[in-house]
Amino acid sequence: MGRQLELGLDTFGDVTSEPDGERLPQHQVLRNVVAEAVLADSVGIDFIGIGEHHREDFAVSAPDVVLAAIAGQTRRIRLGSAVTVLSSDDPIRVFQRFSTLDAVSNGRAEVILGRGSFTESFPLFGLDLAQYDDLFEEKLELFTQLRGENPVTWSGGTRAPLQNQRVYPPTASGELPAWIAVGGTPQSVVRAAHYGLPLMLAIIGGEPARFAPFVDLYKRALAQFGRPMLPVGAHSPGYVAASDEQALEEAWPHFERMQNRIGRERGWSPTTHSDYLASAGPDGALFIGSPETVATKIVRVAKELDLSRFDLKYSLGTLPHENLMNCIRLYGTEVAPLVREQLAATPSQTGNN
Repeated sequence: MGRQLELGLDTFGDVTSEPDGERLPQHQVLRNVVAEAVLADSVGIDFIGIGEHHREDFAVSAPDVVLAAIAGQTRRIRLGSAVTVLSSDDPIRVFQRFSTLDAVSNGRAEVILGRGSFTESFPLFGLDLAQYDDLFEEKLELFTQLRGENPVTWSGGTRAPLQNQRVYPPTASGELPAWIAVGGTPQSVVRAAHYGLPLMLAIIGGEPARFAPFVDLYKRALAQFGRPMLPVGAHSPGYVAASDEQALEEAWPHFERMQNRIGRERGWSPTTHSDYLASAGPDGALFIGSPETVATKIVRVAKELDLSRFDLKYSLGTLPHENLMNCIRLYGTEVAPLVREQLAATPSQTGNN
């Protein structure tokens, strides 16, 4: 691993509950998300990502606005989306919002672009799901041109054309940092390489090691396109508490409700406690446990996938804000030092990132 592993946090602004089980209103959840990010900054976390959803169980529909509030109360943590659903947005407005965030945060903004795992934004904004692929491909092409911050001439079938058009405000650095989030399809991986954007792997199920062929494909595609090696990151759900037993016990009821609520919408079988424990085990996609357990798992996956960044999706359904704050504190003060200590002791042999 050629660079020090960066450690980030992601949240979708899940609507949380009080310890007595009563759900919080979304306006309070939003204020809590800002407080969580401020804490993350104070304990040395490298990045905070805010997801975009348009439904009752998630409070954040405008990540850039939440990130601007965070920018005003933090000093060093980098600020980004997790993800921006580009298919149902306008590339020009995405660029403008995040270049503005970059200015007010003194160069700390980045955007993670993706299709998103929910489709509520399509009917909400009057878009046809039958154009799912075309919308993303065309808008990504336009966005990558806008990142050059030069006059853009562009035409396509999903929005009005541009003719020698400049878009404002530009960034101070001359290029807005951007990633592509993928769920692990070869086409998405090659697309990221084609556009010369870093790759963020959404590892939310199965074994993280199964993503290694996609990382290899990405590196080979970058070489074939004549591009330099670029960072690879991973995003996975998790939760940190003082012990494995405490973390597993506290997270389980909230994780179960979240999974089964979404599962009913998508026709999944109900999740079981044994499934949960397997996924939280050494080879699963859940990073739940003590600081030592979570750190060891992060290090192993970072080496297996040659990662430059790992983002823990620390919000788990209705898991209360107080638990999330404790998780963030442990992640910054105990997990991060353990990860860096272990990586320094046994450096990766790949060194490609």
